[in-house]
Amino acid sequence: MTEASILFLRACLALLAMPIYILSFLGIWEPFCKKIFFPFFLEKLSAVHEKKAKKQKQELFRNLPDFRSPSGELKLLEIGTGCGANFQFYPPGCKVTCTDINPNFQQGLARSMNKNQHVHYERFLIAAGEDLHQVPSGSVDAVICTLVLCSVHDVNGTLKEVLRVLRPGGAFYFLEHVAADHSSWKYFWQQICYPTWKLVFDGCCLTREIWKNLEQANFSELNLQHTSVALPWTPIEPHIMGYAVK
Repeated sequence: MTEASILFLRACLALLAMPIYILSFLGIWEPFCKKIFFPFFLEKLSAVHEKKAKKQKQELFRNLPDFRSPSGELKLLEIGTGCGANFQFYPPGCKVTCTDINPNFQQGLARSMNKNQHVHYERFLIAAGEDLHQVPSGSVDAVICTLVLCSVHDVNGTLKEVLRVLRPGGAFYFLEHVAADHSSWKYFWQQICYPTWKLVFDGCCLTREIWKNLEQANFSELNLQHTSVALPWTPIEPHIMGYAVK
């Protein structure tokens, strides 16, 4: 009965979003989404998420300075920088390399950079999380990834690249929305929204159990907690946050 209900409600949601499905079939939606809709939407969502998750982010990034290299420098690599919502939490003087697979965030990113001039911005790379070949192995002290692992093509491949670019003793910081408890109504609604949400929001997957990928990756230490970000009426309230050490 539950599976039938999910399929029926998925079909209802798809009917409501039919214009987007048609545009997708015609090959129009994806370029429009990447160039105009998603950068606009992400900047607005980032502003809301920033307010709701501010305390969690402050707690998450509190010990970033502990991972400075022996020279005293702190080199950060951010995967999926988007509009730069994390810059305000970075320690003064740190050096940041920004990466994103979508080059269309430049306006929002420039605004964040202007607001956060305590950070030194080294370069912006157009790169997928699974392929950071432009970044030398063992060259960064910390890798940051927030609300990105939901939409990469290969979570395990991305974590392998994270481990490659980190120096020994470096840290990977994450804050990601994840699948809800399977017995909950939240998970039921995540399953209903999944196909349409993924189409509308540029490949974002609602039901990934990313904590399992992190547990299976070759980190020497994993500090992970399940939390909730107050985003009512959305299917992305359940989150995980923490850091893992190479």
